[in-house]
Parts: sequence; C-alpha cells; structure tokens
Amino acid sequence: MKTFLKAGVAALALALPLAAQAEYPEKPVEFVVPWPPGDLEDVLTRMIAEQFQETYGVPAAVVNKPGGGGGPFPGAAEVAGADPDGYTVGSFVIGVPLVGPETGIPALNPNPFEPVGIFLTYPFVIAASGDAPYSTMEELADYAQDNDVALGHFGSFLIPTQVTFALSQEMGFDYAAEAAFDALDCNTLASGDVDVINTTLQLIKPCLDDLNVLASIGAERTALTPDSRTVGEIAPSLDISLWNGLFVHKDTPADVREKIAAVAAEVVMSDAAQKLASETGALIYWQDAEAATAQIEKDAVTLGTVAELIGD
Repeated sequence: MKTFLKAGVAALALALPLAAQAEYPEKPVEFVVPWPPGDLEDVLTRMIAEQFQETYGVPAAVVNKPGGGGGPFPGAAEVAGADPDGYTVGSFVIGVPLVGPETGIPALNPNPFEPVGIFLTYPFVIAASGDAPYSTMEELADYAQDNDVALGHFGSFLIPTQVTFALSQEMGFDYAAEAAFDALDCNTLASGDVDVINTTLQLIKPCLDDLNVLASIGAERTALTPDSRTVGEIAPSLDISLWNGLFVHKDTPADVREKIAAVAAEVVMSDAAQKLASETGALIYWQDAEAATAQIEKDAVTLGTVAELIGD
C-alpha cells in the first residue's frame, strides 16, 4: 500500500511541472482597448484578435473599457492588475507608458508595461465647425484674444490634449474652457457643446467636408487633409507622433510575447490593413519591441518640452 502511495505521489510530482508549463495559449485571450469601439485602434485590434483565434485555436476577443473622461488609464490599470501570462493584452496609445505613471493610479506607477510592438500612427487633429470664424491655428489664436473658445478632448492627461495646450501657449492664447469626453465626433461640434475638438480623424471622417481641420498632430500631413499643417510644422519643438501598440506586463514570458507579435505583424501588413491605411490616412505598420522601446524614449524627450510649456 505504501509503495502504491509513493508511486502515486511521484507521478503527481512529475505531472505538476508539465501542467504548469502548458503551451500558450490554452484558454481565451482578451485584448483590452481602453476606448469606446469604432476608432482605428479598435478596428485593428479586432483584426488581430480574429487572426489570433484562427491561428491558435482559442477564443480571442476585444474588450472595450473606456475611462469616463479619464482617458485610457482606468482600463490600462485593469490590464496591469491581470496575471502576467499573456491572456490579457493591452492595446494602448502613447500616453499609457508616458503619462500613466503621473496620473496617481498606483497600478500604473511605476510603469508596469513593456511593448510587444507598435502598429498604428493615426492622425489626431484639432478641428472646428466649418462655419467657425477661424480656419487655421493663427486665426484661432487671434479670435481667442477677444472671445471665449471651449475645447473638447479625451482627457487633460493625454498627450494629444497636452500637445494642444502647449501649442496654444506657443501661439499666445488660452482656451477659456475645456472638458473631457468619451467620444468626440461630428455630434460634439454640431451640438455646440464645445467650439474646438481634439480627436482622431476617423471619428470625424463622416462630416469632414463640413469641418475646418486647424492642424494635425503627427509626423506627416495626412492624405485626407493634405492642406492642414501638422503641429510640428507650426511649432517644431512639439513634433510628436501619436501611436498605438500592444503592451503586456513586464513579467510576461518572452515566448508568449513572440506569439502575440507574430500574429499582430502578419495582420497589420495584410492587404486589408493597408487598404484601411489608404482610406483613413493613418500609418499602419509593425515596429518590433526593440524599436518601439526606442520610440517611447524619443517621445519622452518631446513630452518634456510639452510639460515645460504647459507648466506641468
């Protein structure tokens, strides 16, 4: 009897390491997008999730967790709190690793994430209604000297918003009021809730012909708004690209990251993704973990200039 028990214990001991080392993935994977559905990062992340499911034969889905005016940070904090096993992957904008640690959310300080890769640089724009009495940033700056202008944005801690504030300081004016919204689209301006919005081009594409795009925030002018200058053209020290990438907790195993990256790289370079790029003016590509880390370090320097201008 004792011999039988010893043999059973030994067999169990041998089996446990094998169970612990089960090959990833073996259960459903969540890709967390901390924004409402519909924008480019959401669309592309869904394409990645679908291909992940097809490639590895496990359920994979996008979960949208917008932050109620707090930007992506509450959603990012949930990813930070998940087990570092690759079953919860964040699809994050530039602000998560660069601004997240400053938001006062303990889960984000110090930065708990490392990039799997960056896959999207999308055109964030500063836009106003077509009947607004200004069609350029210079005209807005002049108008704001004697008139109140309200700005709508996704959150004051977010980099596009901070760049927008910094640009106004460079041009010698302040917004009289500003407020955060979960969605900034055609209805936001049509309703008169604000005068100027800082949003992605994708969200205002349906009414683009009825708007004035005062500037785009990015390294290049977009194909959809070729006559609108970039913030970097107006103020070179504020030249920064607004990207989105896949992130995991820094303790996530390397082989797990590699499997996520393999699928993402295949998807974003596909004909379907590149067609989306041509239709939206976005840049869709794959920048691996090493290059993504270098990009983050470079952008941190530019963000320091932004902080100096807005007094943070």
